[in-house]
Amino acid sequence: MKKNLKKQFILRFLIGMPIGLLICYFITLFFSIAVGDGNFHPVQPELTNLCKSQLNAVIVQTIAGMIYGGIWGGASVIWEVESWNLTRQTVTHLIVISISSFPIAYVMRWMPRNIYGILIYCAIFFFIYFGIWLGTYCKIKTQIKQINNKINS
Repeated sequence: MKKNLKKQFILRFLIGMPIGLLICYFITLFFSIAVGDGNFHPVQPELTNLCKSQLNAVIVQTIAGMIYGGIWGGASVIWEVESWNLTRQTVTHLIVISISSFPIAYVMRWMPRNIYGILIYCAIFFFIYFGIWLGTYCKIKTQIKQINNKINS
């Protein structure tokens, strides 16, 4: 990784941390609204049991949310490695995000902790990344066609 990309990774990681925390907060807010009992549910009950108290669970989830956001923010530099083709960028981003996100989602109880939950989690990632790849591929192909048309006219 070039020196500038390393700096960008660190900067984006740091910017991503509060964004991850904010997203995590809104998810708990929406979850609490969905439960509909008039109470705020800051963490999954299973996480509270694991951490021995709700406060400990909130602290752990806060740190996890910040790390999660930081990883997503930092990994965005992958899309700017100009020497890589679209497929390599997409697969690399998928691997980095999947490997770093899965343990956090699993421990935080953000996904069902069984084989079906794991398969669904992985399938969602693959479908999202296939969509990203396909959309970007079509956009690039259209841009190339437009450039060729300008050159030929």
